[in-house]
Amino acid sequence: MSDAIVRDVTPADEDAWKEIFRAYRAFYRLAPDEGVVERVWSWILDPAHETGAVVAELDGRVVGLGDHRWFARPSTGTRGIWLDDLFTRPDVRGRGVGRAIIAELQRRAADAGGSVVRWITAQDNAAAQALYDGVATRTAWVVYDAAPAA
Repeated sequence: MSDAIVRDVTPADEDAWKEIFRAYRAFYRLAPDEGVVERVWSWILDPAHETGAVVAELDGRVVGLGDHRWFARPSTGTRGIWLDDLFTRPDVRGRGVGRAIIAELQRRAADAGGSVVRWITAQDNAAAQALYDGVATRTAWVVYDAAPAA
C-alpha cells in the first residue's frame, strides 16, 4: 500500500510533469526535444485530445506520472486504457507510486466499463517488470513498428 495520491494532472503541474517527462525520455535514451515536451503537454491539457495524464503525489510533491489514452478493441468489442508513459522520480522508487498509478487506471477502466489496462516496457527494464509481474499478466504478444510509407 502506498501513501501516494493519484489524480488528474492540472495546469499547475506543468513544471513537475515536464521535469518527470524529460527524465522518462532520458531513461529511454531519447534525444532531448523541448518541442516534444511542449506538444505532449498541450495534448494533455486539450480536452478534445485522446491523451490524458495522472500524476502521483507524495507529501504534497508530484513524484510520478501516468500518460494514457482510451483505445478501441475491435476483437472484443470493448475499450481499454493504454498506459503510454509511467515514470516516477528515482528518489521515491519502491514506495508504491507506480503501483498506485496503475491501480487508479484500473479503477477508472472498471468504472467506465473498460476491459483492460495495457502497456509495454523495454525488454531490459527488469525493475519495472518486477512491479508489472505483480499487478498484471505478461502477454505473449510481440510488438512491431513499421515506418510510414514514403
